[in-house]
Amino acid sequence: MEIKRNGSQPPSEGPADWFTGNVSVEPLFRSPEPARAIGVSVTFQPAARTAWHTHPLGQTLIVTAGAGRVQVWGGPLEEIRPGDVVWFAPGEKHWHGAAPSTAMTHIAIQEMLNGKAVEWLEHVSDEQYGGARAK
Repeated sequence: MEIKRNGSQPPSEGPADWFTGNVSVEPLFRSPEPARAIGVSVTFQPAARTAWHTHPLGQTLIVTAGAGRVQVWGGPLEEIRPGDVVWFAPGEKHWHGAAPSTAMTHIAIQEMLNGKAVEWLEHVSDEQYGGARAK
């Protein structure tokens, strides 16, 4: 058994290559092999968001606070709120982030495949985001 105590893994700033706006990423767990699951808690300040990306084995988001937005490539913009659970299928191009005037926190769970959990792509434009520009 292993217990990771609250606050024992400090958050880091979301890298500008992967995010637009102010984003904090707090590691929660990284399962030891042969397991492959990884979990993080991500807080997006208003209008902050990920770049477009995919996950080789899919991704589950559990919204814990605030209000946010998600979208798959070619699909409608969807609003998400606390308690919502979002599943992105393996290889499904998507993005997620906060609403224009409200921060949002979610837990993101994904699995590694050959040492990789995500493929980062281009940034989501302000037009694609459909709201106020993140700073």
